[in-house]
Amino acid sequence: MGSTLKQADFEGQAYQPQEDVYFDDGREIALLHFMYGHPRLEELRGNPQKVLDAIDEYGRTKKYLMNIGEYKSKTVVDLIKKEKPRVMLELGGYVGYSAIAFGAALKEAGGKRYFSLEKSPEFGAVISMLVDLAGLSDVVKVVVGGSSDSLRRLHKTGQLERIDLLFLDHYKPLYTEDLKLCEELGIVGLGSVYAADNVVKPGNPPYLDYVRSSVEQKRQKASSADGNGPKGRPELVYDSKFVEGWEPSGVPDALEITRCLRVES
Repeated sequence: MGSTLKQADFEGQAYQPQEDVYFDDGREIALLHFMYGHPRLEELRGNPQKVLDAIDEYGRTKKYLMNIGEYKSKTVVDLIKKEKPRVMLELGGYVGYSAIAFGAALKEAGGKRYFSLEKSPEFGAVISMLVDLAGLSDVVKVVVGGSSDSLRRLHKTGQLERIDLLFLDHYKPLYTEDLKLCEELGIVGLGSVYAADNVVKPGNPPYLDYVRSSVEQKRQKASSADGNGPKGRPELVYDSKFVEGWEPSGVPDALEITRCLRVES
């Protein structure tokens, strides 16, 4: 799917340029102060779109934020409208942009729960406060901790039995490992859909190779693996598509949208 946007379309709308150090340098707490000191704060309360607009305002006028942004998020929102997932889970929440955009879409589509898994306690606190500001605390549950441990814990405690739509936007080398873990736990399977961000910038060849491989190719790789980490369920048959998009800074990027079609014996 091609993109009709051009770099010129971002003039006056793009986020600030991405610096060498572009996160975890205090800007996330500065964002909270910006949001809760906003002159239109009362208009933001309970309004997810206005909260997203204010986050974008900070990214345009203050400092770059590594959010999915409004351009790529529309692809996922449209996917939510189409799939109507009951349960959606994201790996990597940062400051809550995706949790707010997708949590609101899931709620509107009749969904029940959106899990936002974030490793950083500080970022998790920011997500919680902005989700509350947007009026989505009844739908979005923020879970702080390492992604793999959190997935196992949620499954073990019965809080997570099935993921209808999985959004991957965390530490890139963990995309494939955590997807395989979800497969092994049985929380993804026939009918599950995955949306993986940043498959161009910075890119994720191992993940793309995995979701685009045939069952036979996955079985061969699993049999030759060194035994460390989850092996997944190679018998799951995937259909995967590359969907072009843009970072909020105007840099081209893409999502990989993958659907589990069937189980091959």
